[in-house]
Amino acid sequence: MKRITLVLIIAGSFMFSALQAQKQEKKEEWIALFNGKDLSGWDIKIAGRELNDNYNETFRVEDGMIRVRYDKYSEFNDLYGHMYYEKPFSYYKLRFDYRFNGEQLKGGATWNNRNSGIMLHSQSAASNNFKQDFPVSIELQLLGGLGKGPRTTANVCTPGTAVELKGKVDYTHCINSASKTYDGDQWVHVEAIVAGDEYMTFIVNGDTVLTFQKPQIDGSFISKQNKGKDWDDMGVTDKQIWISKEGTTLKEGYIALQAESHPVDFKNIELLNLRGCKDPKAKNYKSYFLKADNSACLYK
Repeated sequence: MKRITLVLIIAGSFMFSALQAQKQEKKEEWIALFNGKDLSGWDIKIAGRELNDNYNETFRVEDGMIRVRYDKYSEFNDLYGHMYYEKPFSYYKLRFDYRFNGEQLKGGATWNNRNSGIMLHSQSAASNNFKQDFPVSIELQLLGGLGKGPRTTANVCTPGTAVELKGKVDYTHCINSASKTYDGDQWVHVEAIVAGDEYMTFIVNGDTVLTFQKPQIDGSFISKQNKGKDWDDMGVTDKQIWISKEGTTLKEGYIALQAESHPVDFKNIELLNLRGCKDPKAKNYKSYFLKADNSACLYK
């Protein structure tokens, strides 16, 4: 009887160890991009200001959040700003929460009311031209409802870029998602699955709302009629460099938070780096699948 009891104890111990190992294997290693205390690890570029000139404390940390604030401004004056995480990424999953607050700053464009975004596959802060309004990037556009009809969020906008939908390049500057409208100052949870230059998928509060393919450089994001003019309108002075790269897909880039005249808060900004998870022993392996050519591990 004692021997049977001992065998059962040993078997139970092995089973417990196996279950614990399985849990460890399935654990996803998310990286916190924001430490909740300060803006360490981020670079700031505001149009018409020098690199890392956080003009009027546009970007600040309060109560464990990154806040975009305009209480020290008298007027917007086209001071479009972006704050860039210090490292570029290629294959990853991003998640965060955002909410809008208060009233839009005087001088902001009508379309920027309750409007912000997170730029993906962006150029670096340092490579922006001095008066450049927006980085060349894929924008995960964040909109708040205006209390009068539908207004989707997690749309895609394309400053200096374009994306493919249904196998064709779509030059529409902003493409709407299928999300609900979020009125008021409520927190909204957003996720982005970014698969290099293959595709991006946006998810809002658990609902998949938009997927597109082949993010690429293109200067026709506003009009196909005047080649090169859109680069000028964006404040890009080295446009010939970008024109020479048009049609090139974006395989990686920086992540940037946007400031464009309406106060907004961000929190819980985390990233799951999928590059290198093709190893069956990797902790992310069980949740993600391998491409046929084994070049990367993508979200399933």
